[in-house]
Amino acid sequence: MIEKIIEYSARNRVIILMMFGLIIAWGVWSVYKTPVDAIPDLSDNQVIVFTDYPGRSPQVVEDQVTYPLAVNLQGLPQVRAVRASSAFGFSMIYVIFEDKADIYWARTRVLERLNYAASLLPPGVVPTLGPDGTGVGHVFWYTIEGKGYDLEQLRTLQDWFVRYQLNTVQGVAEVASIGGLVREYQIDLDPNKLFAYKIRTGKVMEAVKAANKDVGGKLIEQADAEYLIRGRGYVKSKADLENIVVGADMRGTPIYLKNLGTVQMGGAIRRGMLDMNGEGEAVGGIVVMRYGENAKDVIDRVKVKIKELEKGLPPGVRIMVSYDRSDLIMRAVDTLKKNLLEESVVVSLVILVFLLHFQSALVIVLTLPISVLIAFI
Repeated sequence: MIEKIIEYSARNRVIILMMFGLIIAWGVWSVYKTPVDAIPDLSDNQVIVFTDYPGRSPQVVEDQVTYPLAVNLQGLPQVRAVRASSAFGFSMIYVIFEDKADIYWARTRVLERLNYAASLLPPGVVPTLGPDGTGVGHVFWYTIEGKGYDLEQLRTLQDWFVRYQLNTVQGVAEVASIGGLVREYQIDLDPNKLFAYKIRTGKVMEAVKAANKDVGGKLIEQADAEYLIRGRGYVKSKADLENIVVGADMRGTPIYLKNLGTVQMGGAIRRGMLDMNGEGEAVGGIVVMRYGENAKDVIDRVKVKIKELEKGLPPGVRIMVSYDRSDLIMRAVDTLKKNLLEESVVVSLVILVFLLHFQSALVIVLTLPISVLIAFI
């Protein structure tokens, strides 16, 4: 059999050379299309379900959120394991699928089951899917710096401008914000004033929710034109909150929110911080790569996007790179190229010394790079 293959190859050299040319071209194309990363992805094929239940203890979260969801997610096809954890105010469930399962098929099946399981949860509790990333998907970290800007202003810029712009980059699953202070309206009620006016805290919350919305009406036709009727009620300033009517006293005088306490702008409660090289607190973001994407290409696209959006940043604000995996990837690729070249030279010299025939050694040596290219097909 081998003799016939050798005989056929010797008689049809043009066909064999064309076949080798096609294999080489296919291998080179496959090399450029192969995802490149310096860190092997050994994480499980998993879908993460996150549920926020503010202010509840871990035991309450476990009984009312985690347990009902985990039990219902166990019956999905190709599920290998379901792992869950409950903490203060939130629940995390990891649905581990078989390696052969497609990740987006798995996410669809989990989402279908959540539509039913959501009816078993307390009112207002909505489970959500985590990003379609992996455990090694944190490919790019950055910080936002600017003299004259406090942590609250930088975090607001990150949450409402930078993060949304980077989310549009192809291959990015999520941009997570870290550090700084999340700006919010804070209402500090005075218990003595609440007791004096005989108003419950729940009534104050209901009044704020009811006042912070727009209402729609019908149309008015006048002079062959239609005019839209609507009530504009969204809170846009601290004064809008202070002037919300919570109730009335015995004489019918309106009781405003400012009569029951103080309203201010401040930062939300933090459970962590970002420190940059021991120089103090900073604001930044983590770019998470989508499952199956090429890490090097995603990082390059993120860098291009950062250069574009820097033109729209306030004066003096810069985006600084704190972690870039592409540097590690390029060093790993360069090391691999160097090692392959050195090994090829050594093998070629050994073959030439043992055969003492240049043409025969050349035939064997040429198969080495072709074998490497075939491995990528």
